[in-house]
Amino acid sequence: MSTQEILKNAQTVVIKIGTALLVETDAGNVKRDWIDAFAKDIKALTEQGKRILIVSSGAVAMGRPALGIALNTPPEAIPLEKKQAASAVGQFHIFNAYFESFSKQNLTLAQVLLTMSETENRRMHLNARATLHELMSQGIIPIVNENDTISTGEIRFGDNDRLAARVAQMIEAEVVLLLSTTDGLYTGHPENFETAEHIPIIKSISDKHHKMAGEAVEGMSTGGMKSKVEAARAATASGIHLIVANGEQNHALKTTHEDKNTRTSLFLAANSDKNAKKRWISSHLAPKGIIVVDDGALLALNSGKSLLPVGVHKIEGTFERGDIVEIYSMERKKLGMGVSAYNSEDTQKLIGKNSAEIAEILGYAGRSELVHRNDMVLQD
Repeated sequence: MSTQEILKNAQTVVIKIGTALLVETDAGNVKRDWIDAFAKDIKALTEQGKRILIVSSGAVAMGRPALGIALNTPPEAIPLEKKQAASAVGQFHIFNAYFESFSKQNLTLAQVLLTMSETENRRMHLNARATLHELMSQGIIPIVNENDTISTGEIRFGDNDRLAARVAQMIEAEVVLLLSTTDGLYTGHPENFETAEHIPIIKSISDKHHKMAGEAVEGMSTGGMKSKVEAARAATASGIHLIVANGEQNHALKTTHEDKNTRTSLFLAANSDKNAKKRWISSHLAPKGIIVVDDGALLALNSGKSLLPVGVHKIEGTFERGDIVEIYSMERKKLGMGVSAYNSEDTQKLIGKNSAEIAEILGYAGRSELVHRNDMVLQD
C-alpha cells in the first residue's frame, strides 16, 4: 500500500501545515505564492469529492513582530502570555491569507479554534465534531488551530501534529497528512548521520522509532519528528493512516497525491474495532488520575470484565465522576484508560471493598463497577 493509493481512496483527509511552509523565517511574511498554489491543489481535491480539514500553524510566528519577539527565538523561550498575545495578532493574518487565496478558487472557509480541555470533555467533543461535520457537508473547509490565546501551559496540545491527529479522530478521517520541511522519518538525523536511511513505511510504531525522531529545528517550529511519531501513534491506534511529506515546494500537495516517486513516511493504521466513544477515551492527552489494580483485577480485565472496587490497590490524583483515568498494574505497567464512575474521594473509600458495600459506605446506591467495561479501553 502506497501513500498515493491511501490518499486516492480516502474520503476525509486532515492536512496539517507547518509554520515554516507558511511564513518566511527571515522576514515574518506570509508566503503568498505557496498558499495560492496550495489553494489550487485543495480545489482539485474537492472536485474529486473529498472532504478536507486543514490544521494550520503560523499564528504565533506571524504575531511575533507586533510583540517585539525576534523571529529566531525558540518557542520554548517565549513566555506563555507573550506567545498567546502573538497568536491573537497573528491568527488574523494567517486566516486572512488563506481567505484571499481560497476565495480565488471559490472555496469557502471557516475558522475553528480548539483547546485540549474542550476535546477532553465528552459533550464539547461531540459538539465540536457535529460542527465540523456540518461545515464539511456544506462544502466548507475548516481551518483549525489551537486556541493559544486561552489555552494554559498545563492543558494544551503543545503542537499541531497532535492537534491534527486529535481532530482526525474526532471526525473519523481516514488519513492525516503532515506537510513539513522533512520528507519523513530517518534512522537518524540526516544532517548528523551520513548513513541515516529514510523509512518509507512504518507498520507498527515502537520505541526505536521514537529514538530515531528528533526535536524541532530552532526558530519558529514547536514539533519536530518526535511530535510527528507521537501523533502517528495516536492516529494509527484509532485506525487512521498518517503520512509525513515535504511541503516546501509550491503544489507539494498535488505532488504528494499524484507522484509515486515522492518520498514520504507512511505510518499504517492499525486494525481498530473501537467505537466513537472508545476512540475518544483512548485519545485523551491529559487523564485526571491513576487507578492501580491488583493481580486479581488484572486477570479480570484481561478476560473482558469491568473494574470493581475490590480489585483496586490504590489511586493517585484528584478526579471527578466522568473523568478519564489511567489504569496501571502493581508493576506500574499501563493497562489502559477508562471513565471513572466515582470521584477520587469516594473511590478512596471504596478501595478493596465489595460492590455490595457501596451504598452503606457512601450513603447512596452507585454503580457496582468503578470503571465499566464499555467505558474502558485496554492497551494491546
